[in-house]
Amino acid sequence: MSEFLPTGIQLSYLVAVALFFFGLKKLGSPATARRGNIWAAVGMLIAIVATLLDQHVLSYGMIFVGLVIGSIIGAIMAYKVEMTAMPQMVGLLNGLGGAASAMVAVGEFWRFLATAEAPPLPTTITAVLGVLIGGITFMGSMIAFAKLQGMMSGAPIMFPLQQWVNALLFGGFLVGSIYLCLHPFNLSVFLALVAVSLILGVLFVIPIGGGDMPVVISLLNSFSGLAASAAGFVVMNNLLIIAGALVGASGIILTIIMCKAMNRSLTNVLFAGFGTGSSAVAGGSGGTGDRTVRSIDPEEGAMMLGYARSVVIVPGYGMAVAQAQHSVKELVDQLENQGVEVRYAIHPVAGRMPGHMNVLLAEANVPYPQLYDMDDINPQFEQTDVALVIGANDVVNPAAREDKKSPIYGMPILEVDRAKNTIVIKRSLSTGFAGVDNDLFYKDKTMMMFGSAKDMVSKLVAEVKQL
Repeated sequence: MSEFLPTGIQLSYLVAVALFFFGLKKLGSPATARRGNIWAAVGMLIAIVATLLDQHVLSYGMIFVGLVIGSIIGAIMAYKVEMTAMPQMVGLLNGLGGAASAMVAVGEFWRFLATAEAPPLPTTITAVLGVLIGGITFMGSMIAFAKLQGMMSGAPIMFPLQQWVNALLFGGFLVGSIYLCLHPFNLSVFLALVAVSLILGVLFVIPIGGGDMPVVISLLNSFSGLAASAAGFVVMNNLLIIAGALVGASGIILTIIMCKAMNRSLTNVLFAGFGTGSSAVAGGSGGTGDRTVRSIDPEEGAMMLGYARSVVIVPGYGMAVAQAQHSVKELVDQLENQGVEVRYAIHPVAGRMPGHMNVLLAEANVPYPQLYDMDDINPQFEQTDVALVIGANDVVNPAAREDKKSPIYGMPILEVDRAKNTIVIKRSLSTGFAGVDNDLFYKDKTMMMFGSAKDMVSKLVAEVKQL
């Protein structure tokens, strides 16, 4: 039995990896995402059980205590955290993953020090990489969490020669790493490398605006995967290496997708100090001049929607903040009862992370076939009677298509201004995270409904029922 156990563990790891791949494939579609998540979770369960059977586990009691505590905290977070806070929750979990990987590297290095046994050069290199990537991931994720949670300003924090300071710190880390490879028993140098990695994590994220934090979180998610892979090499665990590589690859792919959806390069996101994370009321600045807007009340809006043949709903962060998805579903049900064709238009970066709107609408039992991505729905706006924009801003701003001087020029948008009529539900004429005025608000075919998304949609429901 003892001879078979290592082989059985490796076979279990192989099954777990296969389930990971299968789960990732299923996560590519909203219709199969739930099943994909279950398959991946089963794979992780198999991996955990197989690892606990490994002869290197020293204390099952401590493992059990950790599992219980972690499960309780995870369950509370899953039930208590609002969907609007999901990005910062993901950032927090990314950071903890990076910290865990860094601690594995620190623990392995400490073990060699305790036994006075010189670690092999590959082990030292991977330990140093684990500390670097894990430290940056941990502190960077904590800063991202603090910005999104409002615990610190979302505005970019920049100072003179900032990039030179980062370069000098990184150069110092490389020099220290080389020295440690030559003199592996120098504890002070190793601790200095840990400190430098944490400082780099802070300096990496503070110059990035709060509106770009979702992109940064995706990138840090990739980093956490790389850190896990490095930890896998340190402890010689094949599953950890592969799982970390999967997370790293998926994270960087998601980052690229988000940058493409905003028509910005990753370097621009990381180093341009774009977006302040706050909103400025339009009209005070931003070139609004004497432009005027047309506003309507819920009764007028309900008449436009109820007597339309086709309606496209564009959800945004304002809907998420107001938790209005259930009211939106009720409105759609009422419109469909009146014979109106209703579809949803989803922008890749609507909300605070990719898939944010899809998850919110799925929570309200919106059928997947009614969800259309940007490329599919844009050609249909010209035949749409009413486009109802609920809390979206930059992703529907025509300036991205028309104004070459706009900071968001070239960004793919949902072209709601091409619809026959557009209704925008928003609290005010405030700008989005890009800090630019929305030309959509001043179009001749645009009507504004000022107020909370949930309140306005509920009033629309009540008025539509009376038609």
